[in-house]
Amino acid sequence: MNQSPLQKARYQYSPKLPGMLRNGISEICVKEGNATQSVADQEKIAALFPNTYGEKEITFEKGENTSAAKKQVVGVILSGGQAPGGHNVICGLYDALKATSKENVLYGFKNGPIGLLEDNYVEFDDAYIDAYRNTGGFDIIGSGRTKLETEEQFAVAAKVCEKHGITAIVIIGGDDSNTNAAVLAEYFAAHNTGVQVIGCPKTIDGDLKNEDIECSFGFDTATKTYSELIGNIERDANSAKKYWHFVKVMGRSASHVALECALETQPNICLISEEVAAKKQSLSEIADYIADAVEKRSANGNNFGVAIIPEGVVEFVPEFKVLIAEINELLAGNKTEEFNALGSWEEKYAFIEKGLTAESMAVFAILPQTIQQQLFLERDPHGNVQVSLIESEKLFSALVKDKLTERGFTGKFNALHHFFGYEGRCAFPSNFDADYCYSLGYNAFMLIQYGYNGYLSKVSNLSKPAEEWVAGGMPITKMMNIERRNGEDKPVIKKALVELDGKPFKFFEANRDTWAVETAYTYPGAIQYYGPTEVCDLTTRTLALEKGE
Repeated sequence: MNQSPLQKARYQYSPKLPGMLRNGISEICVKEGNATQSVADQEKIAALFPNTYGEKEITFEKGENTSAAKKQVVGVILSGGQAPGGHNVICGLYDALKATSKENVLYGFKNGPIGLLEDNYVEFDDAYIDAYRNTGGFDIIGSGRTKLETEEQFAVAAKVCEKHGITAIVIIGGDDSNTNAAVLAEYFAAHNTGVQVIGCPKTIDGDLKNEDIECSFGFDTATKTYSELIGNIERDANSAKKYWHFVKVMGRSASHVALECALETQPNICLISEEVAAKKQSLSEIADYIADAVEKRSANGNNFGVAIIPEGVVEFVPEFKVLIAEINELLAGNKTEEFNALGSWEEKYAFIEKGLTAESMAVFAILPQTIQQQLFLERDPHGNVQVSLIESEKLFSALVKDKLTERGFTGKFNALHHFFGYEGRCAFPSNFDADYCYSLGYNAFMLIQYGYNGYLSKVSNLSKPAEEWVAGGMPITKMMNIERRNGEDKPVIKKALVELDGKPFKFFEANRDTWAVETAYTYPGAIQYYGPTEVCDLTTRTLALEKGE
């Protein structure tokens, strides 16, 4: 296979481990902390997890390894969307497992959790692992979005584990995947299977985060990749001086990616979904806010700019949420067929006008026709509007154009549109993500060796050099609360949204009025893998601000 020079060089990179994990497996001991409780709904969560709730947080320290010696047969699963560094979690897990005993075995279940249910796996060896060290993507075994949540599935998983003599399963995923890991761990404990379950925190969206999980893996690489592209666009905008670029970035539920990219590149506009919801902003108000910046910049002779739009922002606009709910109701049952049978858009528009309240129709009417039609095109399996298909970057540029026309704007406004999503999910991991992920995998094996179940592999103090990172684990139940999902109360890991009183947002808020009018762009450039530490091992601006650095 042909390989680029960078590929070859990255295979040789030795990821940095936290200090206490560098001592050698035989010199790592456990320090137990306090017992834990869930973030909310303590009684309900405790009742649902009687065998795994309330366990203690732990950290690893230098000292004599007191774990019982036994052969470990571990299965690993990649779950959900790709995030840079996933391969290194598996490499770290493999290296720790083999450093303990050559007899230990690591199976990779293919294509996500379905691989465990279908007993579809590969057994890793040195050659297989070495081909994926420090690389992006999840192609080492593939990923999938099958949820492990039913008793039938758990019973099948237990049988597969018994067949192979599996002692532990490591699930690498986001909040939903780690919720599944916690439920599976509880089932295995309740049925005395002897199989442990360990989770690893993954998501480029950055919403698997709390006082214990400072950063989910992949966020660093993805935001650096998007920020390089946004910086390039800013440089182009400042060179051509004739386009407003509307850039949509990943983030359905939270705006961590948008905020981090704004902190790295200082664009003229960045919308934060959580602020839109908190201030109950309307589409018209948001469009006015952007149009104000366009007018002020134009008055200074700058008919160009850059606006960052989070992928899911429209779902946070209160009036838009109401509109979506009404459309879902309008097309419930067999109404979809009745709607689709109408021939022209004029007939369909009249049908919509008759079915919506005056308030929602007023919102619908200001949408560009292309967006109106998108709302009535494809439904999800439950018959609901697929909000993720809405091209919000085009929606806002069209609304801004209408606002400017209403105002009698005489300057120039030419919009270009971009969506950065897949470009960042499988990038070559930054040194930070390569080191962090390898540490998470290595650390996951230590949790297995010491017999922990239903724990999340945890590495903290991440804004410091890797030598000072702290490795350990926490019960997954600590992050859980009860939420309404599909009409049922379910235990789930609480999503972390952008905190409007947090230091990263406050810094952005203090500077954005200046950035809106002035051309204050910063150009982060490409991720650097070799060179000065202050350039190559740079942490995210979000993490640096949170830690006061």
